[in-house]
Amino acid sequence: MGLWKDAKQIAKRDPAARGVLSVILLYPGFHALIFHKVSHFFYRIKLYGLARWNSQFGRTCTGIEIHPGAKIGHGLFIDHGMGIVVGETAEIGENCTIYHGVTLGGTGHGKGKRHPTLGNDVLVGAGAKILGPITVGDNARIGANAVVLHDVPAGATVVGVPGKVVRMEGKPINHADELDHPTVEDPLEIEMRRLMQRVASLEEAMKTQDPDFHEPEAVAEDVIIQEEEK
Repeated sequence: MGLWKDAKQIAKRDPAARGVLSVILLYPGFHALIFHKVSHFFYRIKLYGLARWNSQFGRTCTGIEIHPGAKIGHGLFIDHGMGIVVGETAEIGENCTIYHGVTLGGTGHGKGKRHPTLGNDVLVGAGAKILGPITVGDNARIGANAVVLHDVPAGATVVGVPGKVVRMEGKPINHADELDHPTVEDPLEIEMRRLMQRVASLEEAMKTQDPDFHEPEAVAEDVIIQEEEK
């Protein structure tokens, strides 16, 4: 019954889906959930070798690697899914969406909790890495290729390397189930623009103080011309 509900959730949230039956028959993300439910059952009754074997077989079939010990809530939508890795102590809440290339990984070799926990209704963009025993709050959005190393508050949008919060709940987001990548600026790019503006203002200040001051590019061109004349 749980898998049927998962399939219905996927069909509802994926605009490319042609119905629940197509999800059951054709979606590797759904197949990965089936493999995981079997592996997790073996893991809970301490048949670790059998659990691991089944999960590895599932990885071969789907391209999605979920450790048997990971805890996954209902309604997980794995879109495309190739290259996803979910660690042993990772926890995923209800109705989350994960795109291809995502890693829910650890940062050390110690025992105990070492992988992230995702709250409910979390969206993780393609290629994002969420590392360590951190918590991503409900309704958070993780941008494509972001690297998240610290806790993320509920309702936040995180982008960049390392990941930074660029939006909080209450600011406009186009749709509750989407991450509006084109309108979310990279915080590193913003900082670079600020630095360039600061350098330009300093150069202007230098020009007013010293009429013979040349911008670095102009100095470099003069050196090249002198070398060519030699």
